[in-house]
Amino acid sequence: MTPATHDTILEMRGITKRFPGVVALDDVNFAVERGEIHAICGENGAGKSTLMKVLSGVHPHGTYEGQILLDGEEVTFSDIKASEAAGIAIIHQELTLSPFLSIAENIFLGNERSTHGVIDWHKTNTAAREIMARVGLTDKPSTRVQDIGVGKQQLVEIAKALSKDVRLLILDEPTAALNDDDSAHLLALMRQLQERGITCIIISHKLGEIREIADSTTVIRDGRTIATLDMHREDGVSESEIIRLMVGRALDQRFPDHISTVGGEALRLEGWTVHHPADPERIVVDDANLVLNHGEIVGLAGLMGAGRTELAMSLFGRSWGSDISGKVFKDGRQIEIGDVTSAIAHGIAYVSEDRKRYGLNLIDSIKRNVSSASPRRFSRRGVLDLHEERAIVSDLCGQMAVKAPTIESVVGGLSGGNQQKVVLAKWVAAEPDVLILDEPTRGIDVGAKYEIYQIINELADAGKAVLVISSELPELLGICDRIYTLSAGRITADLPRRDADQEILMRHMTQIKEN
Repeated sequence: MTPATHDTILEMRGITKRFPGVVALDDVNFAVERGEIHAICGENGAGKSTLMKVLSGVHPHGTYEGQILLDGEEVTFSDIKASEAAGIAIIHQELTLSPFLSIAENIFLGNERSTHGVIDWHKTNTAAREIMARVGLTDKPSTRVQDIGVGKQQLVEIAKALSKDVRLLILDEPTAALNDDDSAHLLALMRQLQERGITCIIISHKLGEIREIADSTTVIRDGRTIATLDMHREDGVSESEIIRLMVGRALDQRFPDHISTVGGEALRLEGWTVHHPADPERIVVDDANLVLNHGEIVGLAGLMGAGRTELAMSLFGRSWGSDISGKVFKDGRQIEIGDVTSAIAHGIAYVSEDRKRYGLNLIDSIKRNVSSASPRRFSRRGVLDLHEERAIVSDLCGQMAVKAPTIESVVGGLSGGNQQKVVLAKWVAAEPDVLILDEPTRGIDVGAKYEIYQIINELADAGKAVLVISSELPELLGICDRIYTLSAGRITADLPRRDADQEILMRHMTQIKEN
């Protein structure tokens, strides 16, 4: 094998990683130049995160085939500590901070600042303050992590990496859960780190961000390296080119064609008002009026903090909020929804924006997850019918195109897109009339998004009323028949898609509706 060039900080050669029944990585070759920001793209399940876990020692030497060269020398990491000692740090998509410890304690967790075996808190907080300043964190080092937002928690993770003299920083979907401002701040920080000589690898589905920040982009598909693109080449690199390499075909349309057949009223909210559970004086949803029709896809747009998720969760069996008032009508008849069980009984389903925390049991099988919301459908005289469960779940997973060896596969081992399909299958199994989908495509790639959009269209074609909450305005404009806008807890507009564009939506999302 030829040696790596002097400008190459990292080279991975012929990496193959197998799991039972699955070849996750198949002879992958990957090289990163010193001081660059190198992006990795690919559909969910392509092998991106697995490759980085091989690099960082999560999958130790001996569990994969191939070579890893760092600064031209072969390295064999037995665990994460070994890779960290070599200057490699990985920040996973699911943050690994302890919410009950302070920022300073998290930064130096496992790497404590001590004197004679006793933690020196003055030294710890002083050092933490210095590192926090480097990433733009102005909070007190003693602030508990659970008291800061997700954007700042990402910065704490980066500060933690910097405390270990990192040379190569890996960020796995760092902006997936961030709003636009936090995302912009994080990307600016990556440029600052690059200026300080730190090499960065970023895994992301946000192609606009990749085009903005990356020097090179490697595309992985089905566990194989497809291409590495120079993002600064003269003719430029388009999103369409990256998508074609990711999915193996041109994706001419981001959204499938669809014409809804809108039927009668399915659900109506009148005067829906919700107070904050920890602050009863604070109104989070204020006198909302909303109508969903059978066969219709309706969007709900709003800025962070507008009350979108709070409205959805309060409607879904009062699972969020206090002092909730207003009326709910189902098929023209007023109903009472006192808890989640009654919401499901009335044919209302809610797919949470946080699928891993609220939507799935990650250590259980696909089969058990899909059947969990509707046990009565799978039971006979109070006893679970295992044959019926297997038949229905297999059929639903086939309809949803869930990619997994069997329905007995553990959900935690699936890609994000396939996990989202399992959540949708779970609620479709409950046979609802109304589905509320909160950020249904967050953190999944463009190919999987297209498949989710097709599922949403099929649900509408089956007569379901679908409410889609999304922070991506092009997504709402691409799949919805009507769009409501929400600002400071109040609905400010109800627009047919033909009368809406991003500018119009944003104008309504930022206005305060007068009483």
